[in-house]
This record gives sequence, structure tokens and C-alpha cells, in this order.
Amino acid sequence: MPTKHIDTVLQHAGTAPFNPETGTAPVPLPPMRASTVRFANIAALENAQRSKAAGGRATTYGRMGMDTHAALEEVFTQLEGGTHCYLASSGLSAMTMVMMALCSAGDHALISDCVYGPMRELDDAVLKRMNIEITYFAAGEDLEALVRPNTRLLYVESPGSLLFEMLDMGAMAAFAKRHGLVLATDNTWGSGYIYRPLTLGAQVSVIAGTKYVGGHSDLMLGAVVTNDEAIARKLNRTQYAMGYSVSADDAWLALRGVRTMPIRMAQHARHALQVCEFLKGRAETVRLFHPAWPEDPGHALWQRDCTGSNGMLSVELRLSPDAARTFVDALTLFGIGFSWGGYESLVQLVSPKDLSKHKYWGEGDNALVRLHIGLESPEDIIADLTQALDKAAAFQKQAQVQAQP
Repeated sequence: MPTKHIDTVLQHAGTAPFNPETGTAPVPLPPMRASTVRFANIAALENAQRSKAAGGRATTYGRMGMDTHAALEEVFTQLEGGTHCYLASSGLSAMTMVMMALCSAGDHALISDCVYGPMRELDDAVLKRMNIEITYFAAGEDLEALVRPNTRLLYVESPGSLLFEMLDMGAMAAFAKRHGLVLATDNTWGSGYIYRPLTLGAQVSVIAGTKYVGGHSDLMLGAVVTNDEAIARKLNRTQYAMGYSVSADDAWLALRGVRTMPIRMAQHARHALQVCEFLKGRAETVRLFHPAWPEDPGHALWQRDCTGSNGMLSVELRLSPDAARTFVDALTLFGIGFSWGGYESLVQLVSPKDLSKHKYWGEGDNALVRLHIGLESPEDIIADLTQALDKAAAFQKQAQVQAQP
């Protein structure tokens, strides 16, 4: 039988089995909540323990989750093209699992400077204290000069956080292989649906299921997917030893959300390109950051490696800090918030401090606004952006007049 399209797989992976006595099954798998697991006899318990010790998914206690969690793990492995999935309570906790599983005291890791911001807090608050050293690098830097004898991990994010910088995953994989490094990547942007880094040579993919997998801004979830047996064993032990646990209700919500991800993601992507087209024509726009936009420097890599896009974009605006605040505050359809991937539009005024860590940004005093374009009518979104930009431009012009001697 030919391989089914991922859209088909997502509608059938992790569904409820038929009851052998009644021959019936619900369409959605119900959330199975349990803290305690019972065994029919000692032999059954021992079989489960042997399977678990060998790296298999054997439930001996409710913390690891029951059928609902197993179904969601299957969905993530299907999305990413992996063999093993380990759930976490958030995207950041999934990143933490990777660092704890693959790095030990005295090790060194290379991390792209476009990585999700809280990784730096994990570094400052935990990794440094554990004598795990991190070197941040920008795309285009000579990684050969940065690798050390104790380097164990290459951790990247593509497209990057804030500016959506595309990295050459194949080239990263080749470098990692030459030096015996594990290549791990944050794939929240692609979520396995529009970008599959494991097929490009990465060995570990991290997803914040909070975003597009959940899709409704009502759950927190992370996942780590791998296609490497040795890495899977390390992740398995680390997940268990660190007490990771995910609510069965959140797992169920993620299963519900992922069924509609194909149509949601495509709609977000169409709306984002319409907004890019609009912003291109505004005098305030200096540069757009969106890999599916033909003028983005990473567009060729996006065309080569991705099968679609989403609603995320950033725009550099020729606005003063106060005018940029006026723009954001004037928006009515955009909530001000740090998340994305839900059905709603969101806006974040990115701080200069955060931008200074991204060499891709360069220098300058212009404002950067990150937008998540939701499922609202694009005409209404553009109208909202228009009135907010008009107010910001008027504010800036008035401020300039008042500043004249």
C-alpha cells in the first residue's frame, strides 16, 4: 500500500480501538486519567518492567500517561517521521529534557543565536551551574573554529525565533556527523507538518505543542522526537528520572487540535502572505521577515526544505520607540502576548535587548514587531493594521514637529 499523505495520517493516527465485545468505538479517543496502574498478576508487572528497561513504552505508573498519551506520542512520531516521542509539560521543558539527556558536566554545546529566548535563561540559571558550557553562533560563522574536543551537541532553531531566519539543516547535519555531534532542532515553527528536520539529517526534533498542534491557545505541551535508538534510550531515562508528566486532558486537547492542523496552517499561511503584501506597500515598512515571502533572504532554503508556511512574520518599521508603542496599543484585533499558533492574531513589540542577541538583525534603531496572523478575515486584519499604522505615523510626525526648535 502506498504511503498515505500526512493529512490522512493525522485524521486516523491515535484513534480509539474497537471494543472486542461490542464492536464499537468512539471517534475521538477519550482522555484516560490515572495515577495508579493495576496489573493482573506479578508476571504482567514483570513483563512491563522488562519492556520499560529495554526502552519500550510500558506503563507501570500513571505519571507517564496511559492510552491518550500513547496516542499523542504516535501522532508526533508520524508528524516528524521519527521512531520515539517523549512528552513534556511545555516547549521549554522539552528543551530542558534534551539538554539534560544529551549533555553532562564538562560538556560543551553549540547553539544558534536565533534560538528561542528562554534557552538562554536555562543556560544562565541551570546549565552554567552544572558546568555545561554553551557557545552561541550565527548562521555563516565558521563552526569548525568553534567546535571543541568536549563538544557534544549542536542545537539550532529553524526558522529562528523572532526573525524566522532559515538555517541550512542539511549542512548542519553534515557538520554534526563529521564531528560526532548530535544535531537537535526546535521545530515548533514547522511542527512536523510543514517542515521535517529529521528527514534532513537532524536526530532530535523539539516541538512546543502549545502552538500549532494545540491550535486553540488552551494547553501547554512539549514533545521531543528522535529517530535514533541510542538517543531514545537517553531521553527515556531522563524523562522518567526528572519526573515529567503531562495532563491527560492536555494530551486529549492536543489530539483534538492536531486533526484540524492541515486546514488551520494553510489558512494562517495564506493570511500571512496577504499581510506581507499589504505591509510591503506601507511607507513605514523597512523589511519583512517571513521565509515564504519571496524577498526574504531565506526564501530559497524555505522552498527547498519546507512544504508550507504559517502565520508568523516580523516587520521592521521606521518608527520611534514611542510611535511603535502607539501602533501596538492601537491594534484592536491583535492581542498583545508572547505565544502564537492559536486561531487568534497576536502582536509582540520586540525589545532591543532581545534583538541584540540575533546577528541576523544587525544594527539600527527601527522597531521590530512580531505578528501572528490568525484566522480572522484578512481584510479586517489589514484594516486594523492600517488604522494602527496611521495613528503611529501621525504620532511620530507630531513628535517631530514638537521637537523642532
